[in-house]
Amino acid sequence: MSMLAELVEVVIGVDTHKHTHTAAVLDARTGAVLDRVTVTTDPDGYAELVTLAERHSGLRAWAMEGSGGYGAGLARHLAGLGELVVELDRPVRPARKAGAKSDPIDAERAARDALARTQLAQPKTGPERAALQMHCTARRAAVEAAGDAQRQLHALVVTAPEPVRARFRGRTTRAMITVAERLRPQASTAARASTRTASTDPEVLAALRVLKMLAARIRFLEGEAAAHEKAILALVRCWRPDLLALRGVGPIVAAAVLTAWSHPGRCRSDAAFAMLAGAAPIPASSGKTVRHRLNRSGDRQLNRALHTITLSRLQYDPATRAYADRRRAQGKTDREIKRCLKRYIARQLYRQLEAPSPA
Repeated sequence: MSMLAELVEVVIGVDTHKHTHTAAVLDARTGAVLDRVTVTTDPDGYAELVTLAERHSGLRAWAMEGSGGYGAGLARHLAGLGELVVELDRPVRPARKAGAKSDPIDAERAARDALARTQLAQPKTGPERAALQMHCTARRAAVEAAGDAQRQLHALVVTAPEPVRARFRGRTTRAMITVAERLRPQASTAARASTRTASTDPEVLAALRVLKMLAARIRFLEGEAAAHEKAILALVRCWRPDLLALRGVGPIVAAAVLTAWSHPGRCRSDAAFAMLAGAAPIPASSGKTVRHRLNRSGDRQLNRALHTITLSRLQYDPATRAYADRRRAQGKTDREIKRCLKRYIARQLYRQLEAPSPA
């Protein structure tokens, strides 16, 4: 018997979508389908789902795919009622040619998948985590868009006419943005009526206008990213200021760690947290060869945060540098040393997070 079947009498599998949720109620002992329903994604629909579940048993669990996406509203509603919710990654589905596909079938598969698992995952919860997630997502988009705009600026300068390109030659990216901000295409337009010079060329005028607009876009996106970073710092200081005291942990790294961790007890051990971060080595031994391969799964933003901490400590922490020198003398490569450090850092972060917050 599975772990979940020992705790509850029924399992409600939910297939989440943007406008509707489809649920299937299964008997935890026999696996028989007791009921099915499709509801809207609003409070009335959520209440209808809870009423349906109450008709079958008070000992119940919810198995949900997409609790951080389309199912976020339902997961928040169930958490407020104290319901037991199991978070699923993508449930196992047969190949499309060999198996049927519909919302009720997917809901049933979610429930059966939860019943078959020996380790149950909890969905991410908490208003602080949700607030950090929103700011981190918006900041990441702003940073990426600013980077795209900078690359466009460089590309346009390279292909611009010489009167324009000469103003940017030999300058750094930051200096190029400042120069582009100070361009005055309107003055060149006014000069067109009095004289026919290179500054009245349509290509030159277009280059001046576009470069100025790109510079304005970059400044706006950088200001937006800075505002999100300020809000992230305030949230981290309010929620878990102890993380900022760790070497190599800044507000952005702390936010990535907190949004992945969510709350105490979500990860059952530091090994589970390392697996979530993609920092747990995967055994790949065969015969006389004993080795581990790189783990490419898990939360990649959390893995990136661990990598940032590792690089910072390798540069500024004497103890970490001494460890790297010792392992290098043992024949380890720099890449292998970084993987070992990421695993150690994952253990340190997990123990720090599971301890009571000083705030």
